[in-house]
Amino acid sequence: MDLSGIDPTIGSALIELGTSLSTLVLKGTTTAIQGKIASLKNEKNVDTVRGAYNEMINQLMAEREEALMIAQSYKNELDRVVISDEDIEYLQQTVSKVLDLLVGMEFFDINNENEAVQEKARAQIDAINGVKGLISKDVLKTMQLLGFNYKAAIGEPLTELCANKIKGVANSSQRKKR
Repeated sequence: MDLSGIDPTIGSALIELGTSLSTLVLKGTTTAIQGKIASLKNEKNVDTVRGAYNEMINQLMAEREEALMIAQSYKNELDRVVISDEDIEYLQQTVSKVLDLLVGMEFFDINNENEAVQEKARAQIDAINGVKGLISKDVLKTMQLLGFNYKAAIGEPLTELCANKIKGVANSSQRKKR
């Protein structure tokens, strides 16, 4: 299984789940139980037959629980990566508002006297407006099918941008105090 484009944490979880599933499949419980049933056909002691059937039922139930746990874990990992239509709509509205607020709050040095700083700010605003275009249902669904990790691609840079700006504001206010 090629996991090169997947977050290492998710990749290791998927490998672990795959290993558990393979182990479960390779146990050969069905064959073993069929053999036990065949051997019990000649058994005359009812208590022995009842005990053997109870053991087989318990074994099957335990493996069923394990299979359900593995399936639920796969679903949880999938849910971490896939975004629903409702989430996309919510994301569109919220991120668009946040990005507009950042631009509106003069979060970028667009009014700076240095022309290079102004140009960089304009480029950052253009990039933000480009991000808005990426957050649509069709685009995100298509990108997810291609392996796009929207959280890493959009969330992490936005987090860094905010953190850097906050640090810059804090540093400039400290410099003004001195």
